[in-house]
Amino acid sequence: MLPIVLATVAAVAFGIADFSGGKASRRANPIAVTVVSQLLSVPLLVVLVLAVPGTPTVGDIAWGLLAGVAGAGGVMLLYRALAGGMMAVVAPVTAITAAVVPIIAGLFTASFPGALALTGAGLAVLAIALVSLGESGGRKGVPARLVGLALAAGALFGVFFTLLGQADESAGMWPVAAVRASSIAVGLALAAGTGVRLRLERRVLGWAAVAGLLDSAANGLFLAAAARGHLSIIAAIAALYPASTVLLALAVDRERLRPVQVAGLGFAAGALVLASL
Repeated sequence: MLPIVLATVAAVAFGIADFSGGKASRRANPIAVTVVSQLLSVPLLVVLVLAVPGTPTVGDIAWGLLAGVAGAGGVMLLYRALAGGMMAVVAPVTAITAAVVPIIAGLFTASFPGALALTGAGLAVLAIALVSLGESGGRKGVPARLVGLALAAGALFGVFFTLLGQADESAGMWPVAAVRASSIAVGLALAAGTGVRLRLERRVLGWAAVAGLLDSAANGLFLAAAARGHLSIIAAIAALYPASTVLLALAVDRERLRPVQVAGLGFAAGALVLASL
């Protein structure tokens, strides 16, 4: 029971973190939001590393560093897409894309995906099509730019999970620390290269802090759940994190969806579960 509870709390934390990052990115540059939120989460990450010790190898650290590069790009693109004001659509599209990437990778490796995973990939394509639709005579569909950003962010997250999954369990939280180190380095380099200032307004800083802290906490909760429960079940529960993002978007931002888009969200949930099995 405990692993399921931990995975559920992790999913909620991931979803709220995405919502908070999206809110902050509406008032500030996504690069600045990403870097500042991750810097603010460093103290919590130090606590997690001390609480879950391990003995990493050079390879474990290397996988974490590479994963951090992909993760940094994914977060920045996700925040930019969420800032577009259609979180209830962007979050599920990103999540199911991230789940499908490892399945596609499995087609070219020894870890060939099963029938359920391939069915989930098919549902994912249908879900993306449905949630992107708009009314022909009224409300417009989701802009192609937002869908493209969500797909790109999801692809990078899929690469992130694939790379981080190469690290050994005995490494503890050190690979995650390596992820944060490289992602912050990439963010600082991008900020310097584009002239983005990292100073955020107080209200924006609050959203960024919530995003960074909850993201790091969710990572720790997920690892704790995976160590105590069956990975396929834990992954399926954690993969439903867009639910909290969607609910917050509907309740707080009053976003409105057409029935066909709601059906698409249902297919997205089914795709996530099947893709995780």
